[in-house]
This record gives sequence, structure tokens and C-alpha cells, in this order.
Amino acid sequence: MAPSTKDPDLSTSARRDGERQRAYVVHPRLHAARGPDAPRRTAEASLAEAVGLAQAIDLDVRQAEVVPVHTVHPKTFLGEGRVTSMTGLVAEERIDVTIFDGPLTGVQQRNLEKALNCKVIDRTGLILEIFGERARTREGALQVELASLQYQRGRLVRSWTHLERQRGGFGFLGGPGETQIEADRRHIDDRIKRIKRDLDSTKKTRSLHRENRARVPWPVVALVGYTNAGKSTLFNRLTQADVFAANMLFATLDPTMRAIELPSGRKAILSDTVGFIADLPTELVAAFRATLEEVLQADLILHVRDVAHPDSEAQREDVLAVLNDLGVSSDNQNRALEVLNKIDLLPSEERQHLDNALARNPNQIAVSAVTGENLGALYKAVEERLGATREVIDVDIPLADGATLAWIYEKGVVQERLDDEGVAHIKVGLSPADRSEEHTSELQSRLHLVCRLLLEKK
Repeated sequence: MAPSTKDPDLSTSARRDGERQRAYVVHPRLHAARGPDAPRRTAEASLAEAVGLAQAIDLDVRQAEVVPVHTVHPKTFLGEGRVTSMTGLVAEERIDVTIFDGPLTGVQQRNLEKALNCKVIDRTGLILEIFGERARTREGALQVELASLQYQRGRLVRSWTHLERQRGGFGFLGGPGETQIEADRRHIDDRIKRIKRDLDSTKKTRSLHRENRARVPWPVVALVGYTNAGKSTLFNRLTQADVFAANMLFATLDPTMRAIELPSGRKAILSDTVGFIADLPTELVAAFRATLEEVLQADLILHVRDVAHPDSEAQREDVLAVLNDLGVSSDNQNRALEVLNKIDLLPSEERQHLDNALARNPNQIAVSAVTGENLGALYKAVEERLGATREVIDVDIPLADGATLAWIYEKGVVQERLDDEGVAHIKVGLSPADRSEEHTSELQSRLHLVCRLLLEKK
């Protein structure tokens, strides 16, 4: 008998208050690709990550499996026989939501829902649901809502309103208020426009905050990395802060900044950003671009990696791909440093092999954010890199030229100053942002004026 396409009976499918929704996680393993298109991680590792994503929003994963796919079917992605076997499992386990760890079209999602008689979401929908629950600041909430609306706009499919909302998020897991197929697309477009206006306002506010920080000659160090690599734990260890950190995917989303003091006594600003993940939805990358501008403006980027993870190298490539998409080149060695975290979890043999490799690679530092091991070497490396990113120049400025003196102190780090016969001889370091074309032109114009004034004085 063909499965019913109507909503399941509430008496058999609805959950008691407080009971977790039951999930079935499926990872499609496409026919093995060769060459550069071959997957960087195993299907089993990808499935484990998808299960972790589901558990990150407290879903009760009752079944998880890798499904071989030789040919992608346009109607349901999977073959008819596989869909039939999945239907029986969904009914037996009383599954509320099936998570498809891959991209689904709106048509494929709708057809699978009809066949399985339960809610179906793909990887993008799951990640957006997590982000919707975790965002705490107004800016973060707006960014996630924008991404979710852009995602929903092209797939206005019928909803499963019998599933009660038991968490935050954006309704991909079902519940009252979910978008219906008759929803007005123009209403979504209007909401997207309003959110973009609000984000422009918050972006201006963030820009003002960045300008205020620029007036304080402290360099910015940004932490980036794959989700659950230990960025927040390292952030707490370095700043003595109490940012939420847990052993789960996307434990924190909103950026946090704190001041740190380097061994020389010099101050710096440490920024913790959202974690990256494989196949991060393009809607989210675009929505979070304003937040990730902190990375673009940073003097130094610390790429935190979970060196104990079996897919550490694949995770590294995923992070570098997102950074390159944002315009941050990984070729500038002075601006990027890899921090190999969680060395306390490595077996002794692997640890010895890692130590031998690091002896030949000055661009990597191995630490443990939990135990604090080797953090002294990390501090030292950060200070050395920050010094290397600043170009030191010598300028002579008349003491009467207060505007130029103020500009120098605002934009650079004054290392030495000697006042002699009405002239300030200054050695100043400028960051990459200060050495941008716009700033350099402004400085050259001021120095040209200074030279003219000195000549006239003589």
C-alpha cells in the first residue's frame, strides 16, 4: 500500500511536551569521483558530522546510515527501492524529521516528504536551523533570518504544522508559523529588504566601533577555524574570559572581542568568530560577510585546527576555501598562523611525529587550550608576527603641525620620538590596513605638505 501523503495522525506522531523529536540522518555517497573532484573525507566521517549537527539542536537521532547513490533521480534524489525501504524504517521508528546530508531541490524535498510521510530537511536547512537557535545578538539574528528567507524563497513547499516547535530556529523542523505554499513571495521579498536595511545600519555601527578601535593603537588578532576546533576554549584561555564553549558543533556564533596583553606588555585585541564547516551554505556566507569583516581587517589570523581529528587536513582545506571566498589570501605567511589545538588528545607516537614536523615548519604552533600547554610559544609567535606585519617608517614633522602628528598617533604605533628644534623625529609602525592605498595617499599628501613647510622655513 502506498504511504499516505496526508499529515500523520496526531495520536501516533505527536510528541509529549518536552520529548525530543526523533531524527533519521541519511548521508548520500555519490559514485566515487576521481581526481580533484574526489571527496576529501570518508562518507562515514561526513555521516558522523551530520549526526553531530542534529544532536547540536537536541534531536534524538534514532537511525543514521550512508546511502550509496549511483544515479541522482530528479524527483527524489534517491532510487525508488531505497525510498521504499526508508519509508518502512521511518514508520517503525516513528521518525519526525529525516535529515538529508546534502543539497535537495524544492521538488525533491516535497516528493520525499510525501513518500516518507515525515518532514525532510537538507544540510542547508539543518545548519540554518542551528544558526537560528544559537544567534544571540540582534545582528546575528538578522543575518540568520536573511539567510533563511533567501533559502525558503525558492522552495515554498507545504509544511508539517503538526510538529510542535520546542526550540528556536526558523521552522525547518516543523511547527506553527511555518511558511505555507500559498505564502506571498512578495512578502518575503519585502522582509528581505527590511532586514538588509537593518543590517546596513548595524554594519555602520560595527564600522564606527572598528574606527574607535583604530584610534587605540592595538592590533587585532582574529581566531578562525572549523567548528568545534576549540576556538572559544582558546579564546577563554588567552583572555581569561567566560565565553560559552562546549564540545558541540557551532557552540557559539556571535563574534566576541577582548583585550590581551602580550609578553612585552603590548596590548592586542583578540576576536573570536563563527566556526566554519564543509559545504557552508552560500546564503550564510553572504549573510555573515559583515561579521566576518573582522577577519578581513585583522592584523593577524590564527587558524585554529583540531589536530586530533581524523579529518583535520580536510577541515583545513574547507576553512581556507571560505577565507579565499572572503578575499583573505592564505599566501601571506606573516598574516596567518596555524594553531594546532588539542595536542593533549594525541597518542604519544603521533605527538612525537607532530613535534618533528613542527620543527621544520615555523608557520604552525601546537598547543592545548584545555591544559594551557605551549601557550607561551603561541604568545611569542603572535608578537613576532604582529611586528612583521607593520612597516616601520621614519618621518619628520614640525611640532606646529598638530594635525599630522595626531594622524600619525591615530593610525600608527609610534615606537620612537625625538623632538629637536621644533621638529618631531618619529619612527612609526603601520599595519596592513593603515598602509592601504587610501591611507598611504593621505599620509603622502601630509608629508608632502610637511616637506614644503620645512623648505619654506629654511
